[in-house]
Amino acid sequence: MNERMLVLENGKVFYGNGFGSREPRIAEIVFNTSMVGYQEIMSDPSYFGQMVVMTYPLIGNYGLTDDDYESKGIYMSGFVVREYNDNPSNFRFTKTLGEVMEDNGAAGISGVDTREIVRMIRDEGSMKAMICDANQEIEKCVQQLRAAKLTTAQVKEVSSKKIWYSRTRNPLYTVVAVDCGIKHNIINCLNKCACNVVVVPYNTPKSEIMKYRPDGLFISNGPGDPENVEEVIQLIRGMKGTVPIFGICLGHQLIGLAYGAKTYKMKFGHRGGNHPVKNLVTDKVEITSQNHSYAVSKESLEGTGLTLTHCNLLDNEAEGMMDAKNKVMSIQYHPESAPGPEDSGYLFDGFIEMMKAAGGTTNAQENRY
Repeated sequence: MNERMLVLENGKVFYGNGFGSREPRIAEIVFNTSMVGYQEIMSDPSYFGQMVVMTYPLIGNYGLTDDDYESKGIYMSGFVVREYNDNPSNFRFTKTLGEVMEDNGAAGISGVDTREIVRMIRDEGSMKAMICDANQEIEKCVQQLRAAKLTTAQVKEVSSKKIWYSRTRNPLYTVVAVDCGIKHNIINCLNKCACNVVVVPYNTPKSEIMKYRPDGLFISNGPGDPENVEEVIQLIRGMKGTVPIFGICLGHQLIGLAYGAKTYKMKFGHRGGNHPVKNLVTDKVEITSQNHSYAVSKESLEGTGLTLTHCNLLDNEAEGMMDAKNKVMSIQYHPESAPGPEDSGYLFDGFIEMMKAAGGTTNAQENRY
């Protein structure tokens, strides 16, 4: 390992040992409270352009396995951890965390006080940060950080560039999934619900989508500010009332904007596998997996046609919405888990019920694509 330093936009510096790529990296620094799931986190496109501080102190101890990636790439810029383990103890592992990060240009630093860093982010909010060699001049690093312009075209960067398919045995429904940074386990969950899935780029027009005779439209998770994804907002407006629509995470925010609600950037976001959310329909509490920097303003829902269905018990943030008339539903957290609890799989069942109630076809097998 080589000596590296973490420089924050507020001028704070932390020294530690490097792993992964040795190239300097600048990104927005955020924290995640999950105890496991670092492979799913690093391969989640929603973390594009971000540097993740893990609150759990030991990272890397079970390595990485070929079966657990949530996408075909590594999208985050870096990991900040208390203790990095480069000798995994897991019969399934195929590569170490450091090897994969080095291969994909993600920088890491260990041996730093992650508790202090997390408290700083919590108190001051997310900010820009840099991982670089420890011999760099701190003042110049801070100046470089403050002058750095982070991309606002994250969805364009992570979305698929062509249409692709995920088929299942004995399909009953065809779902078109708009890829804003979709996770593999979401597609797996739809396949398990007897859905053939057509994954399309974020800027695919309605005319192209309707060629697949979809029974439902899915709007995926993804990175960045939802207001920058105008193509999907317009698509939702054009598709509303045509077929049932289900949105997760960024998809939830985009549905809100399409209906005229407002979104805002949170101080430090929600990232972890233990967020309590109350289902206002069943009056039950779910423990959920979350990863988002933006949220839908509850106050702005009035008069939009959307009804609040879930709220976060930590800060009362809007976690779920429904337009029963047009069969549109959305959820801010991740019901597919990966990583996280699997308490919320009923939401996919709800999407299936909407497609069935809308007269969803049973000719998914006849759709030749």
